[in-house]
Amino acid sequence: MSNSTTRSNHEIDYRIIGEEMQYVEVELDPSETAIAEAGSFMLMDDGITMQTIFGDGSVQQQSGVLGKLFSAGKRLLTGESLFMTAYTNTGQGKKRVSFASPYPGKIIAMDLQQLGGRLICQKDAFLCAAKGVSVGIALQRKLGTGLFGGEGFIMQKLEGDGMAFVHAGGHVFERSLQPGEIIKIDTGCVVAYTQEINFDIQFIGGIRNSIFGGEGLFFATLQGPGKVWIQTLPVSRLASRILAYGSFNRKEEGSILGGLGNLLDGDGR
Repeated sequence: MSNSTTRSNHEIDYRIIGEEMQYVEVELDPSETAIAEAGSFMLMDDGITMQTIFGDGSVQQQSGVLGKLFSAGKRLLTGESLFMTAYTNTGQGKKRVSFASPYPGKIIAMDLQQLGGRLICQKDAFLCAAKGVSVGIALQRKLGTGLFGGEGFIMQKLEGDGMAFVHAGGHVFERSLQPGEIIKIDTGCVVAYTQEINFDIQFIGGIRNSIFGGEGLFFATLQGPGKVWIQTLPVSRLASRILAYGSFNRKEEGSILGGLGNLLDGDGR
């Protein structure tokens, strides 16, 4: 999306397409570049060149071999690869490249220039961005975050003044917090938040929460001012339900279908 304010990162146009399984189509002018995680690519026009790069290709990495190695190596802590793919328009005129979300949910466009230049995200939230956006790590200093936070104390940090795109599961909504305002939320439901937000982990009193509640003993507290993006279906929760669904013999779901129902859903036992 174009902006009259000068950016140091590449300035890209885009549109997000779809409902439950979205993809983002990025439009590149000649010599413009988008970066993306491996595995997110869907399609591109002829005239776009793909190149594997070490790290994210941001300005922060241009500090010699050791600087690049340290910056890229930090991405391993978030479970990502040392490498990204850069997509550059080397042809004439505008070209388009598209990136798809890896699971059902929404893609959120984040203009880092309008968000204070920094955004903290879940470890697997980043999808793609304009070249120049730095994709690093954010270490939560609270001890409880590392031990009991569910998603862990290591999160992704997006920095720069370009467009970045993150994906989330289920429905996603934005919440603006006033100074001092606090919300309490399941750790996996936090997609991203602005740098002014104070993030912490708190204990839920009452042992029955862990035995019967299914949500664990700890949850995240976020204190304003700032913005937070929340997802209704964390991928970890989706994966655990799928695993539970297929890991035991289910009782027949409807006496009329009986064994026929199992045949239809692929279980011929």
